[in-house]
Amino acid sequence: MTPLKPGLTGTAELVVGPEHTAESVGSGKVGVLATPVMINVIEAAALAAIDPHLPEGQQSLGTHLDVSHIAATPVGMKVTATAELVKVDGRHLELKVRAVDEVEEIGAGMHHRIVVNVDKFDARVARKMSR
Repeated sequence: MTPLKPGLTGTAELVVGPEHTAESVGSGKVGVLATPVMINVIEAAALAAIDPHLPEGQQSLGTHLDVSHIAATPVGMKVTATAELVKVDGRHLELKVRAVDEVEEIGAGMHHRIVVNVDKFDARVARKMSR
């Protein structure tokens, strides 16, 4: 059982650089913020909302994203992502997420995470690697 309760929030920011564009990361041919990078900022906001409240030896991992990317953000503009924990079901967490640039909302949706015991998780990964 986790000590998490709905209402926890977190934020993350990024100033879009050339390395964050769709063209640069291979997700398109335009020089604006890439969707995978927006997702990364959203996940960072989710981590900021959840992980500081977990006991030693636990962390959260992303399991599902349902996010729309609805507006382009040019290089040089700041993106801010927010995440709010809206549901806790045992180890399963559901967060409402949103990303905005300096002008408008650029993305929003839902993000699911699961709380894991780091030692057990690492052991499962090691077993998988030994196959």
